[in-house]
Amino acid sequence: MMHIKTELTERHTLSITVANEPGILARIAGMFTARGYNISSLTVADVTEDHAVSRITIVTAGPPGVIEQIIAQLDRLVPVHRVVDLTELGPHVERELALVKVQGTGDHRIEALRLAEVYRARVVDATTSSFVFEVTGGPEKIDKFLELMREVGLVEVARTGVAAIARGKEAV
Repeated sequence: MMHIKTELTERHTLSITVANEPGILARIAGMFTARGYNISSLTVADVTEDHAVSRITIVTAGPPGVIEQIIAQLDRLVPVHRVVDLTELGPHVERELALVKVQGTGDHRIEALRLAEVYRARVVDATTSSFVFEVTGGPEKIDKFLELMREVGLVEVARTGVAAIARGKEAV
């Protein structure tokens, strides 16, 4: 009997600092697409006072060898200053924001408000038959909140994607 070695797929959060110039996000996304890598979350914003540098946070998954290959390929792109695998680095903070539209009346409305309170979600819009909640936290918290809201009338979701930063006093 042959034994086939299967590598475990691991979720990794990558922090990429880049020159803030046109086309860099398309080049990075294109690199993922061309090689068949999936991006499960992507956020980008400029992070310096002079708007010269942006931070791109990408959440992806794959076996360790594939993650190493992704990092090496990102490092080779010219406008990329630095690629840090926050997952490998160790303790880091991840947060996401979601806007969640829930419809319902009567008991469903009461239950939606109760669940929102438990998850520290804020009502940012309300009508007599719906709410829009704002909820922030780690991706697992957002996923669980959405799972519960599906049972009481989830209509629509908008998520920002993961923003992440390493813990400690040094910049990475």
